[in-house]
Amino acid sequence: MQTTKPDEKATATHGGVRLRDKTVSDLITNKKRLVEVPYTASLADTINALMANRVVAAPVAAPPGHWIGAGGSMIMESDKQTGAARKHYIGMVTMLDVLAHIAGNGCESADDGGGLDRRMQVPVSSIIGHCLESLSLWTINSHTRITDCMEVFSKGIHRALVPVDSQMENISGVELMDSASSYRMLTQLDLLRYMKAHEHEHELRRILDRPAMELGAVVDVVFGVFNKTRVIDAIRSMSRASLNAVPIVEPSDAIEEDHRQLINGKDRKLVGTFSATDLRGCPIALLQSCLQVSVVDFINRLSEIPLHESSGLRNSTMELITCRPESTLGEVVEKVVNNHVHRAWVVNELGMLTGVISLTDIIRVIRVCMLSEMT
Repeated sequence: MQTTKPDEKATATHGGVRLRDKTVSDLITNKKRLVEVPYTASLADTINALMANRVVAAPVAAPPGHWIGAGGSMIMESDKQTGAARKHYIGMVTMLDVLAHIAGNGCESADDGGGLDRRMQVPVSSIIGHCLESLSLWTINSHTRITDCMEVFSKGIHRALVPVDSQMENISGVELMDSASSYRMLTQLDLLRYMKAHEHEHELRRILDRPAMELGAVVDVVFGVFNKTRVIDAIRSMSRASLNAVPIVEPSDAIEEDHRQLINGKDRKLVGTFSATDLRGCPIALLQSCLQVSVVDFINRLSEIPLHESSGLRNSTMELITCRPESTLGEVVEKVVNNHVHRAWVVNELGMLTGVISLTDIIRVIRVCMLSEMT
C-alpha cells in the first residue's frame, strides 16, 4: 500500500488557492458516475458499452468474496448506510485487451469468421490481464493534492478510481484497498484538461512557455510499424509491448525488413498512427474483414465510415497529431487535449519521426518544475 505526504511548503497566495494546493476533489467535480461492466458481460457487450459511453477502458465488477482483484487489489463498492460490500472491482478492461483477444495468440486462424464470433462471446473476466494495464487497479483519495496525483500519473498509471464517501478518508495517495459507496474515474487526460483550463496561473504559465525538449518531455526511442504491416500483426505486436498506439512509418528501400514486428521508428517518414483508442468505434464486421490487410488500407477504410456522435471515433482519426522539437510544452498540451489523444509525435521539418511526447512525460516534467519552484 502506498501513501504520500502533503507538501508542507505549499500555501495559499493572494487570497486564493494555488494550483499545487488543489486536490483530486477539484478534478472530479464534473465527472459522471463510473462506467463499469459486469464480469459476465461478453466482449461484444463490453465494446458496445465503451462506445456508448465514449470511454476506452472500464473497471470490471463482480460479486464480493469470489475473486482476487488485479494486482491483489480489494476495491469494493459498499452500501452507504450499512457499509456491506456489494461489488468487487476485479480489474480494468481496455480496448487493447479486446483487440489482443480478437487477434488471437498466433496459434489460431484469427481471420476465421466463426472464430471471431466465438471470441466476441467470451466473458470479459476471461481476458483481464492479457495486457499490462489490466493487471493493476488503483484508487486515489479525493483529498490527495494535485502534485501527489501527478506523481502517480507520472509513473505510467493512466487512470485510477476516486472513491466517493470512502471509509479511508484519512489516507492521501494511491491505494490497492478501498471501500466506498461509489467511485469516479480519473485519467491522465482529465488532469491535463484541468491544467489547461488553469494555464493562465503564473506558476503553470512559466512552465508551459518553455520548449518541451528543454524540459525533458521528449522520448527519442519510438517503436512503430510499417505502412504494409498487417492489422493482425500490428495488434499482436502492440499487445506484447503493452502499447496502445504506434506510429506508422515508411520502410527503408535499402534493406529487407520484417513487417510482422515492431521496429525502431526514429528517422523514418511518419505517415500515420495505429491506435487501439481509435478502434473502439470500429464495427466488428469491418475489423474481422480487415485483419489481414495493411494498417494503412484499414485506416483508409475506417475513414469512410460515417462518424456518429455515439461511435466514439474522433473526427481527427485520420489526422496526425505532431509537434516540432522546438514546440513549447503548452503547444503540445493544447494539441493532445483538444484532440483527445495520449501522445504527440515529434517530427522534423522533413516529416521524419524524431521522438514522442506522452501524457506520462508531460505530467512528469510539469510536476518536477512545480516542485523545484517550491524549494
